[in-house]
Amino acid sequence: MKNNPADFWNERFGKEEFIYGTEPNQFFKEQLQNLEIGTLLLPAEGEGRNAVYAATQGWEVSAFDISEQGRVKAMLLAKQHNVNINYEIASVLDYTSDKQFDVIAFCYTHFPIDIRKTAHKQMLQLLKKGGTIIFEAFAKAQLNNDSGGPKNEAMLFSIDEVKEEFTGLDFKILEEKTIELSEGEFHKGKAEVIRFVGVKYE
Repeated sequence: MKNNPADFWNERFGKEEFIYGTEPNQFFKEQLQNLEIGTLLLPAEGEGRNAVYAATQGWEVSAFDISEQGRVKAMLLAKQHNVNINYEIASVLDYTSDKQFDVIAFCYTHFPIDIRKTAHKQMLQLLKKGGTIIFEAFAKAQLNNDSGGPKNEAMLFSIDEVKEEFTGLDFKILEEKTIELSEGEFHKGKAEVIRFVGVKYE
């Protein structure tokens, strides 16, 4: 992997095809349908599949990523679907907004371990009281699979880590689960994931 994460992701997203597909993450889609439409933030949104889906459903969507190539493809996808998304180039520690959001969704958002706790804390500050977090990411057991995700166990999640890093939430769903991924070239096959839906009470 390149030393500069932006270079790594620009190279990966620089291909013509959408490497994680153009359809939204299934858990994100299912859970978003249960919520009243409002404002949504998608950190590390990559090629825009989740942002564009949410915008087609009437959500006011903000997103960011470190990859300029990711944004190019996200804006292309948005144009194809005739929707608008507010997509910025920013790292998670540098991203700021003058508003708080009704929903923040983390879809396979694996930040470097040295900034992860700080990153999650900062994102939680952008969530309204009563707002919802939707989260799906790879569990530590995913190291045994070749269906995607970081090859560094520290960047993968346990349920205890989720509870520690996402404080002030009432967890409506919190589970570790084996699923079958079919999200483009890099998320394909049996996978071990942690999912949660949490409502901010603080």
